[in-house]
Formats: sequence, C-alpha cells, structure tokens
Amino acid sequence: MTEQTEQPVTEHIPGGAADERSVPVLLPNWIVNASILLRHRRFLARAACIALLANIAIACLVPKQFQSTARIMPPETSGSGASLLAALAGRALGGDALGGLAATMLGGHNTGSLFIDLLRSDTVTSRLVEHFQLQSVYRKRYRVDACKALVRRTGIEQDKKSGVISITVTDASPQRARDLAQAYLDELNLVVNRTNTSSARRERVFIENRLAAVRANLDQAQEALSNFSSTHMTVDLHEQTRATVDAAAKLQGDLIVTQGELTSLQEIYGDGNVRVRAAQARASNLKKELAKLGGTSALSATSADPVPASNGAQETSVDFSYPPLRQLPRLAVPYENLYRSVRVQETVFELLTQQFEIAQIQEAKDIPVLSVIDPPGIPEKKSFPPRALLALVLTFVEGLVVAAFLIVRFHWRAVDPSDPRRMIAREASEALRNVVRRMTPDRRRPA
Repeated sequence: MTEQTEQPVTEHIPGGAADERSVPVLLPNWIVNASILLRHRRFLARAACIALLANIAIACLVPKQFQSTARIMPPETSGSGASLLAALAGRALGGDALGGLAATMLGGHNTGSLFIDLLRSDTVTSRLVEHFQLQSVYRKRYRVDACKALVRRTGIEQDKKSGVISITVTDASPQRARDLAQAYLDELNLVVNRTNTSSARRERVFIENRLAAVRANLDQAQEALSNFSSTHMTVDLHEQTRATVDAAAKLQGDLIVTQGELTSLQEIYGDGNVRVRAAQARASNLKKELAKLGGTSALSATSADPVPASNGAQETSVDFSYPPLRQLPRLAVPYENLYRSVRVQETVFELLTQQFEIAQIQEAKDIPVLSVIDPPGIPEKKSFPPRALLALVLTFVEGLVVAAFLIVRFHWRAVDPSDPRRMIAREASEALRNVVRRMTPDRRRPA
C-alpha cells in the first residue's frame, strides 16, 4: 500500500517567496518529492554542470597508473632423498615402470605455491624497496610501510590448471613498473639459486659422510666373510656342496667295486695272496677317504692333508680343501648371513655413490631455475583512472546528494515548530554551538 501524507495547502518552497505555491493534499510521498525536484530542476541542472566540471578537473588531477606483467613457469622438482627411495624401490621391485611410479609417489611436486610465498617474502620486498628507494617514492617514513605499499601494488596469481604464475606491478611510472616486475624475477631467481645451492651442499656433505660410513661397514662385512671363508674353507657353499657330494659318491662307488673285487680275490687266492692284500689296502684307504670327507658334527676348522694313495689308488684320492659334509649345514647359515650383509652394503654403497655424483653436479650448477614465458614490458596505456567514467559516477553521486538535501530540507521545514523532533534538534544545535564557543579562544581584550 502506498504511504500517503497530508501536506499543508499553502507551503513556501525553498526557492524563495516568489516560488510560493500550493502543494496538493493527500498525495503519496514520491509524488511530493518528484514535484520538489521538478520545481528545482534549474538548480539541480546548474549543480550538475558545476559538479561535472569539478569532477573532470579532479579526474584529470588523479595520477595515472601503469601495469607491467611478467609470466613465469616454475619447474617441477623432486628431492634427491625421494629419488634415492625411488631407486631403491625400482631395484627391489625389478622394473623401470615400477621405479617411475615410486618416483612419482615419493617425489615430484609443484613449486608454484613456494614461489608465490618467496615473492611475497620480506626479503624480496625489502631489497626492492632499498634498490628503488621506494620510501621516498611512496612518501613513507618507515621501510615496513613502504613494503606494505609495494605489496598492495603488486598482484601475484597462479593459474590452477597450467601452474603459470603472473606478476603484475602497478606504478605511476611505466618504466619503474617494468623495472619492478623484472626485479621480482631477478630476486626470485637469486633466492632460489642460493637456496638450491645451500641445500645441494648440505645434501652432498650428508651423502659424503654416509658414504664413508657405508664404506667402513662394507669393509668390515667383507673382512668378516673373508675370515669365515678362510677359517672354514667356504668359498661358494652351493658349488662346494655339489662337488663334495659328487666326490663322496665317486668314493662310495669305488669302495663298492673294490670290496666286490676283494671278495672275489679272497675266494680264489685266499687271504695271504699279494693281490688280496693290495685290494684290502685299497678298500681301507677308500674308507678313510670317506670318513675324512664326511667329517664330524663339531663345527671346527677343517684341514686335512691328502692321504697318499698306494698301489693304483691315486685316481681315487680326494683333495680335502672343502669342508666336510656334516659341517656344511651348520656353516650355511652364518655364511649366508655374512654374504647377505656384504651384498646389502654393496647395494647401498653403489646407490650412495650415484647420489654423491648427482649432488656434486647439482652443487656446481649456477643456471636460472625460472622459465620466463612473458618478460615484463613498458606499458603503453594507463590502467587507471578511467577519467570519463570517474567524472560521470562522481557527478551522479553528487546529484543524488543534492536532491536528497532538497527533499530533506523541504520536509524538515514542513514540520511544526512545536514538534518534539524540532525541539530536540534545536537543543542539540544550541549545545553544539556552546561547545564550539567554549573551544574557540576569546580574542577580545578587556576594556
């Protein structure tokens, strides 16, 4: 429902006595307000023209702002520790594809967020403030305020899909805007290079120390395996076991043949025959060879001199440079442990050697790590202010203010002097006037 207000039949319009007209009774407020603005259209037009001219002058006085933009593409990096784990995983899993998958899971990450934080860091902004003397340019007393002003004039954004970082610097001078954008790139490159060099040096020192420790462990493991092999005559247990079993099988076969021959000779010639005694000696020698080859269950150093053969048993003699058969199962476990320790230390030593070479190369690098897509250039057109739009917007706002003032003044004069609102306004005005009078020094001299 439209609000209706009863107005006096005759009311003085704020234009003066000559503009005194009657206002209709029981009309909606918007009609009354429109009639007020219509009666003061000339005043509003003059005010709008004056405001437009003033705003054009103000817009012309606003200094120009120029923007220079640089776009960079941060590299994909992965830590060498993750590379080492990926190499270990690739060797353990036995495949280049699985090793690449491990490298992806353990390594690669986008450095865009890191570069944005470095660009906004106090180190970079402080150096730019000192280099370009921005304290005097921005008229700031303290360096902290100049850094904050530079941060407000710098826009840093990263594209979520491509990861490209855009650096936009706004300044009153197009040359300084370009120089500031380029200085951001240079400072970021210096900070990243210094950080990478420092981290590469620490990584190289760590790998070097670890490599020395692994080399010492490898020497100890090899010495332990060498002592064990020398004491127990173990070179390759698998081959030695096969050779010992083959030798024992051959001796056993020769013994069976000799015993059969001995039985035949005893039946033919008797026990006192020379050929019978020779066969008995050969069988006894074969039994001794088998006993020495079998050994005992006690774990001890096995060293047996070859037993000289006699009467044609030379071809069946055995070189007892191998451990006895009964000791092989007991020697297998400690030998495998020592051998496995040597292999582990050799694998770690090989991987650390590769990482040490990579760390040395990385430490020696001194190349830019940034990939500049669009270098900053000198802007040709201003980015701010839009003078025509600014003048029109200010004029429109000021016109609204003047129209509101006319409407409020008209309705305020229409209020009855005995109305409590006018009484409160009168008292507040007098109180304010008294306060101002007390605060103003009295310059009159006493008579």
